[in-house]
Amino acid sequence: MWSYSRRHVLLASVALMGCGFTPVYGPNGVGHSLQGQIEIDTPTNTNTYNLVSYMEDRLGRPNSAKYGLSYAVNTRQKGLAVTASQTIVRYNVLGELSYALRDLETNSVVASGKVKASTAYSASATTIAMQAAREDAHKRLMVALADRVIERLFLTVPGANE
Repeated sequence: MWSYSRRHVLLASVALMGCGFTPVYGPNGVGHSLQGQIEIDTPTNTNTYNLVSYMEDRLGRPNSAKYGLSYAVNTRQKGLAVTASQTIVRYNVLGELSYALRDLETNSVVASGKVKASTAYSASATTIAMQAAREDAHKRLMVALADRVIERLFLTVPGANE
């Protein structure tokens, strides 16, 4: 059995420092180099509005953007739990986001990819409660997709690690 020890924590932190580990939002971290540098395409619906809003909260609104981010979001809903009387009581919301980050000066693609996420909500007897649960699930899905894209950008944008 492995027991907690301050020595283990100190040794682990020294090992991480030795391998070049830098916290994303620490001094000279990638998070600061991309802050306010990405102009995200204009949202066209509620899902993309929630996506862009969350991404701008994390990455900052662009001042003089160096990059442009294009995206395409696809969502679908699937019955997850069905009762014996064939009534769906839980829905799964699946999302897929394709993105491309372009250098605005050269218009070349710097990073691109596809991320997936899912969330779920319960169906209820009232229409209003079910609508609210559906909207909340879609909002959570956009946050999950945005987080995955941002993580990928931190890892793949050339020059962001400098």
